[in-house]
Amino acid sequence: MYGKNHFCEYFGMKGVSRRGEIGRLEKIVFLEKADQQEQLAKKWGFKASDIRELSNHEFFMPGMVDTHIHAPQYSFAGSRVDLPLLDWLNTYTFPTEVKYKDNDFAEEVYTRVVRRTLKNGTTTACYFATIHTAASLLLAEIIDKFGQRAFVGKVCMDLNEFVPEYKEDTDESVKETERFVRELLEKKYQRVQPIVSPRFGPSCTEELLRRLGDLAKARDIHVQSHISENDGEIELVAQMFPNYKHYTDLYDKNKLLTSKTVMAHGCHLSDEELKLFNLRGAAIAHCPNSNFSLCSGILNVQNVLKHNVKVGLGTDVAGGYSASMLDAIRRSMSASNTLKFNKVNETGLTLKEAFRLATLGGSEVLGLDDVIGNFEVGKEFDALLINPKASDSPFDLFAADTSEDIIQKFLYLGDDRNISEVYVAGKQVVPFSSSV
Repeated sequence: MYGKNHFCEYFGMKGVSRRGEIGRLEKIVFLEKADQQEQLAKKWGFKASDIRELSNHEFFMPGMVDTHIHAPQYSFAGSRVDLPLLDWLNTYTFPTEVKYKDNDFAEEVYTRVVRRTLKNGTTTACYFATIHTAASLLLAEIIDKFGQRAFVGKVCMDLNEFVPEYKEDTDESVKETERFVRELLEKKYQRVQPIVSPRFGPSCTEELLRRLGDLAKARDIHVQSHISENDGEIELVAQMFPNYKHYTDLYDKNKLLTSKTVMAHGCHLSDEELKLFNLRGAAIAHCPNSNFSLCSGILNVQNVLKHNVKVGLGTDVAGGYSASMLDAIRRSMSASNTLKFNKVNETGLTLKEAFRLATLGGSEVLGLDDVIGNFEVGKEFDALLINPKASDSPFDLFAADTSEDIIQKFLYLGDDRNISEVYVAGKQVVPFSSSV
């Protein structure tokens, strides 16, 4: 149980408390005012020694949910964002991802990306891996070891004229995806799940898309891919698949647009396509850093929400150069303001709305909103302990700052130095234990 005077006065956690952990399996069982301590102690059977009281400036916030990140691209994050999407893929991305046939190389990068995202407060991530089954399974193993909550997808693509060695034939791609899903499920990791991952329309034949749709339906598992990221991609899809009405129709007709689907970007989706997203219950991962960096476009989040389509935020490393979801929040504000001053929308997103996209919105996108996303009683405790007065904090506090001021300063100016502890399902995962 953790006390706090200003922000979220009192948490009660269900589970066995052990050395720095709130509890290993544990859900929030009450949220009450601190002055109810005596009554709560009687009701829930805790002692004064079970209570940890936070300093006045500290606060908990829900863990952040990255709905779209490419784990193998982390090796060149922060560089190589000087080309538009298709050129960027062929020049930088595919040649890098070929290297993941080497498990030693994969282990180093995957260990670092999981550590980095956890340190930055990402308690849940939806990862693309590569076409390599062994390395993709290794990513899942590393995620489980560090205690992050995640979806992991082995990439599927049977077309690649620019880097021919980075593709599989259709049968092999389906067979290896089936093996990846089977073996990952057999591991019985508590919080790491497989996700069917056709890379995007231009890298897949119609047969591969159809068979992956059949696989996702048969296994009743999630799907992730990319859609309508930039104009060149949309034009290429129209040339390759002339018998479909639009890009969304390509996925829909091949059973890949479902209530368990998350599509990255969607910058140029038409209202007709958004209506189809709504009809199928599919979701969008908004990746503003990447969209700006690769000059792809700007997703009109407010229009998406008007169509009652679920939206979360994604870092889209390495098209997005930052692995921090705080950056995604800030970039989503910039994207929204850009649409506002260009008279596309009358208003922009508020900071509270952007924060929701990074937390509860992301949990909705991944079908986890009954488990995580906020601090409702009954949900698992995925949380960040924020210390705005950390010794090396990148921002300053003043006596006149209100609680809301402090939260806003963290969201706009803070970074991993202010995230002193990270919890997933009540288990402390940051600071890292000596065993990981």
